[in-house]
Amino acid sequence: MARGAGRRNRPVVPNALAGLDRFKYEIANELNLPSNIINSGYWGSLPSAQCGAVGGHMVRRMIEAAERSLVEGTAANVKAGFQTGLAQATGQQFTQPGYGAGQTQTGYNQPM
Repeated sequence: MARGAGRRNRPVVPNALAGLDRFKYEIANELNLPSNIINSGYWGSLPSAQCGAVGGHMVRRMIEAAERSLVEGTAANVKAGFQTGLAQATGQQFTQPGYGAGQTQTGYNQPM
């Protein structure tokens, strides 16, 4: 083992190690890397460009998944906030100045 190899490349979530390993093999198969080398577990005979391509594709996919998660979460939060705002405003009357003495208008009175 190389010096310092035990300290690097540890997953942030240790329980994800098996999933990351499966993901690595899935990406390697999609890139058409030699299956006899991939399945042996020793990737030392592969050029570093091919090994790096696997890591690069993994990172690209993880970033894409994280971005989708953020978009879906943000959209869900906006929708929930909008629905909450509508539920609070339903049936309420707001007095808006400038419509004559004592006249009221139903709707939103947006603060400036």
